[in-house]
Amino acid sequence: MAQAAPALGAARSPNVFDERTHRISRVAVPVALGLVYGYWVAANDRAGGPITGGNLLLGFISALVFAVVCMGLLAVGPRLRREVHALAWTAFVGCAFGFMYSATGAAALRSVGMALAVSGATLVAFFYWYYTHEDAEGHRVR
Repeated sequence: MAQAAPALGAARSPNVFDERTHRISRVAVPVALGLVYGYWVAANDRAGGPITGGNLLLGFISALVFAVVCMGLLAVGPRLRREVHALAWTAFVGCAFGFMYSATGAAALRSVGMALAVSGATLVAFFYWYYTHEDAEGHRVR
């Protein structure tokens, strides 16, 4: 039995959540990730020692910066060309990882090397993702 080919644009997956849920998640997800990141940076910084006021301040500032930059990338990223979009996320991930790794007390050169390694893997993954899921103008394709 023959079946008809799907029409163009008909193969989109259904949108399970409403617009309000998407709007809330654009803020809630970066804030939650920022809190985890801030806690992780603070834990690396104290290295098992006592919790201090400076340690708490470092964690909250790290969480705030992470969440704000993440929200900014989520807002601006879809308007960028796919190459620049991939590079923006790569820079964000590399800087975030490098800062978190440097909080362990590792040497600066080792922190930079580890951040570059993570950035390289991130660039490959995001570059592949955007090239297979967007056209040259940055519109999503399925």
